[in-house]
Amino acid sequence: MRVVRFGIVGAGTIAQRGILPHLSQDDVQDRVVLAAVCDPVPGRAEAAARRFGIPYPTTDYEDLLANGDVDAVSIASPIGLHFAQGKLALEAGKHVHFNKTMTTTAAEATELIDLAAARDLRIVASPGEILRPQVQAVKRAIAAGAIGTPTWAIAGAAFGTYHLNEKERQGDGAQSAIDPSWYFRKPGGGPLYDMTVYALHGLTTVLGPARRVTAISGVRIPEREFNGARVPTDADDNTGILIDFGDGLFAVAYGAAAGGINYWFSGTYFGTGGTIAGFDLNGTPLDYPEKAVADEVGGGVAGAQATLPHVVGPHREIEEAHVFEDIMQLADWVRDGKASPVTAEHARHVIEIIEAAYRASETGQTQILTTTFR
Repeated sequence: MRVVRFGIVGAGTIAQRGILPHLSQDDVQDRVVLAAVCDPVPGRAEAAARRFGIPYPTTDYEDLLANGDVDAVSIASPIGLHFAQGKLALEAGKHVHFNKTMTTTAAEATELIDLAAARDLRIVASPGEILRPQVQAVKRAIAAGAIGTPTWAIAGAAFGTYHLNEKERQGDGAQSAIDPSWYFRKPGGGPLYDMTVYALHGLTTVLGPARRVTAISGVRIPEREFNGARVPTDADDNTGILIDFGDGLFAVAYGAAAGGINYWFSGTYFGTGGTIAGFDLNGTPLDYPEKAVADEVGGGVAGAQATLPHVVGPHREIEEAHVFEDIMQLADWVRDGKASPVTAEHARHVIEIIEAAYRASETGQTQILTTTFR
């Protein structure tokens, strides 16, 4: 397959500021094209289609699968819809990119993995933190003994008011007033599925699969406000997780209503001989082959994005470059047959950590994990 025809499922914030601008750039048209877009809000898909030159807009997802002339879909809808939509896509013979998180339970993830295998289809499940040269540099440094014997780590993320204040949600019209309420509702709401998932992918990339989980969790901010309306919090928004990696090595992960101690979603790793905080070893930036590229764009988040394999040229100026990278991982896999390191099995393991954390909090019992990844 020379060009992969994509259907975009959901024309909300992530699609508007990231997926659609990236995939409409001239430099990727030899590999991917935007063939269709759907969104249930009347007028939103049509507006996106006009803006980005997409030939088939629709309000109906099954219509997109049946009539949108697509080879693959990127599912950018609320997380609680991902399993059902992913299953429909696989049953229709489409390859699938899942924006984080693929599903809300490990059992759902397994069902999708098995279905894809049976249909000889590909799944790439964001977030692809394993692709980041900085994360791999942390992994190599720890393996080489740069911090002595690693003892523990901490990583996580916080909601704050991020989703309430996103620029795509301000104003009027089909392209603007995008309701964020689902971020605070079950299933799929809360900072663990939406944000801490990045930190968990980073932790497990560096330290490997986890073995056991315990946690405390609850709702700290029972109500928020958006556009003058009340937004009740149904999904837990304040969770602390203790993760056992075996042999006395553990990590703390958090998905908080507010506040954090980490740089971006990166972790802090402590050992008997030093500390890696973010991408610094004992206060000195880690060296890695792509560091010159990161430094060229100013380091920090921009540098972490610019060092991803497909993030070149105009893509360095567009938001959500990591999502674009994951989509291109799927496109390359479909076109060339070379499997991506961003696997559904890794995503399933992280999902099980989240699911087990909620169960541990509810029952007061440590949960033994059953999934793993390579």
